[in-house]
Amino acid sequence: MRLPLVHSGKVRDLYAVGDDQLLLVASDRMSAFDVILPTPIPDKGAVLTGLSLWWFEQLADVVPNHVLSSDMQALGYPEVQGRAVLVRRLEMVAVECVARGYLTGGGLKDYQATGVVSGVALPPGLVDGSQLPEPVFTPTSKAPVGEHDLPLTFDEVVAQVGKELADELRDVTLRVYRRGTEIAEQAGIVLADTKVELGLLDGSLVLGDEVLTPDSSRFWPLETWSPGGPQPSYDKQYVRDWLTTSGWDKTPPGPELPDEVVDKTRAKYVEAYERLTGSSFDSYLRA
Repeated sequence: MRLPLVHSGKVRDLYAVGDDQLLLVASDRMSAFDVILPTPIPDKGAVLTGLSLWWFEQLADVVPNHVLSSDMQALGYPEVQGRAVLVRRLEMVAVECVARGYLTGGGLKDYQATGVVSGVALPPGLVDGSQLPEPVFTPTSKAPVGEHDLPLTFDEVVAQVGKELADELRDVTLRVYRRGTEIAEQAGIVLADTKVELGLLDGSLVLGDEVLTPDSSRFWPLETWSPGGPQPSYDKQYVRDWLTTSGWDKTPPGPELPDEVVDKTRAKYVEAYERLTGSSFDSYLRA
């Protein structure tokens, strides 16, 4: 790229375009347990970009987003066509905004230990995969690459950003989750939970980064959902499951992924794109 590199994250590289714009390029890097793995997943960056662009349109009446253009050919960056977007530069909120409608993952572990997730008390008797009585806001910290995000209570978010902004973060995150749930169910997919990135532009909250992708969300096939254990998924849980049984201690560096895991993960990402959007992923790549 012929632009100044501003930041390289777990998945995306950010380049400065003047003072108030950024070029976000989604790589094929895979991260799990807050560690970037050495094996990329082909076309992953394009899936994340294409699916985010589709979701930004579905959520346009819920919250504004940061996208200015995805036409890299016209902007003069054809080498990243399909995996990059030109966006407004936001003042990102230093909170990972998470909404959960189902109990699994780290939330399940906290619930099993205390009956509480991010300060929210949940009913007794829930199991892995249980639907919650209503979606809950379960924020976490934003840790640097290689470190783990930590659960935050709502009061801790208030202490960090103030009551007014904390209320707005919770409201917007849950509205995004509820809209995502409605649309995903129509496609035969359970949206178990999702992480939303929000920033400020001229004092207003704006949706940034990616949204409702297999990297930021847990997607389960609706037809096979059955509480009581791990669910089949369209997200990177397949990679997490393989890593958990690989003997890796979840500290850097991560292990190389076998070809079978790479191929199946790519297929899951592509299937998520196609089931949600109702469009061919190959058609997106050719656009």
